Amino acid sequence: MRVLVQRVSSAAVAVDGRVVGAIRPEGQGLLAFVGVTHTDDADKARRLAEKLWNLRILADERSAADIDAPILVVIQFTLYADTAKGRRPSWNAAAPGAIAEPLVAAFAEELRGLGARVETGVFGANMQVELVNEGPVTVFLEL
Repeated sequence: MRVLVQRVSSAAVAVDGRVVGAIRPEGQGLLAFVGVTHTDDADKARRLAEKLWNLRILADERSAADIDAPILVVIQFTLYADTAKGRRPSWNAAAPGAIAEPLVAAFAEELRGLGARVETGVFGANMQVELVNEGPVTVFLEL
């Protein structure tokens, strides 16, 4: 499981022109793009959620837990793209939907259980993501 997290002042995800998830914090929030591979499980989702919730990448070295920052979670299988050969990425390392969808849902639920205000995208949809990256700060998390 991989999470590409960006510190944002706002972020939204739309499907077919309709916003399905958005965060517009008074200060900062986090946009988490989540990728899943074949060997991932609920324990890894839990540990990554805890890591993200407590990651000190917000202003003044604070975490989302410190300031109750909202988090927008968007599944992104392309985080497992293999570009080592040729000009076309291979997606073989990305887990199929039957594995990925419940694990991303578990990741979001773990965050909620920790106290996070979480918005999400829509699994399998063609999503349009808008964000204002603060800093810019972008961090790659993986266990």
